[in-house]
Parts: sequence; structure tokens; C-alpha cells
Amino acid sequence: MAANGTILFSHILPVILGFLAIILVISGSLEESKTKLGVGIVLFVVACLFPYLILSVLI
Repeated sequence: MAANGTILFSHILPVILGFLAIILVISGSLEESKTKLGVGIVLFVVACLFPYLILSVLI
């Protein structure tokens, strides 16, 4: 069913990616590591845009 895929891509994966992104941003800023900070910012943007891109294809 399509409902299972939409719940996965709209509620579960963005939360997991957003949480990991926030952890990387905090870790990168505290350790002054620009790579961790950059990866965290990019991952957060991907977590925000991911549901819109995937769900527009599924629905």
C-alpha cells in the first residue's frame, strides 16, 4: 500500500535525519570541525526537502 511508504517518507526518515543533523551541527560547532558542521547543515536541508521530493513522486 502507498500509505506505508508515505508514512515512512513523511514522518520517520525526516525525523531520523534531522536528529542526526542536529547532533552533527552541535558536535561540529563545539569541536570547531568545519566538516561535521557542513555535513550537519547539508543533512538538515536534505531532511527538510526529502519528504517533498519523494512524496511528489509517490502521490
